[in-house]
Amino acid sequence: MGATRLTRNRKTLAHQVRYALRYPERVPAHARRATRDAWLRLRYGHDHIAYYRAVMASDTARGAESAVGHNPSRDRWTQIGRMQFDYLTGHGLKPGHRMLEIGCGNLRAGRLFIDYLESGHYYGIDISPDILIAAQDTLVREGLQDRLPHLTLTDDLTFAFLPDAYFDVVHAHSVFSHSPPHVIEECFAHIGRILAPGGFFDFTFDRTEGREHQVLREDFYYRTETLVALAATHGLSARFMDDWEALPHRQSRMRVTAMSEPGP
Repeated sequence: MGATRLTRNRKTLAHQVRYALRYPERVPAHARRATRDAWLRLRYGHDHIAYYRAVMASDTARGAESAVGHNPSRDRWTQIGRMQFDYLTGHGLKPGHRMLEIGCGNLRAGRLFIDYLESGHYYGIDISPDILIAAQDTLVREGLQDRLPHLTLTDDLTFAFLPDAYFDVVHAHSVFSHSPPHVIEECFAHIGRILAPGGFFDFTFDRTEGREHQVLREDFYYRTETLVALAATHGLSARFMDDWEALPHRQSRMRVTAMSEPGP
């Protein structure tokens, strides 16, 4: 594995002081975010989905592109969407596949997948009604209405409303980087049911080789071996996607498949 995605513990005081000294112009924005998040944590307690839905509502109000990746640049929004699309189409996604995108957002990559896949083969889910309204705006702007994508609001990752063995590809970009362990485990517990034979689930995550930690309950950092072991407890095989590390994105990537049936 490359070292480009490894993250120091951002929660330590030493890291925060170094960061503030290096980027003093970012301190006011961080302070505003910390204040907002403290209020939302107080309001929603331990309900992470409700908490992060409120975060997304706040971010989307400032701009849909900045809410997806916290980057206000339209060019960067387009670049990251294209990078996801190029990687996945180069690593197994075919036009005839049925695809589920978890955390589809305002279709940063989804607009490309929708255009590429056969009509009706794209399913996108998100916890934020605000960002799904922005996704509808993207469909109109891109002229993709006749591709009949399915966009659905959800409040968990049990996929209870979706059929068994249906999706060839499931994709989650910048979802687990904002998810506490119990949300990831819920996903792993149910993803195998909806994967078609030979299907796979790709996801990105913020990687650390040190202590696993979170910052403001928005950003979560995991060790690779933790996620591999957690997947295995639910009958899934997870492998690190080394070639993703060469791309201009700070997160790492893994692919999950159903474990092979044991031999006779």
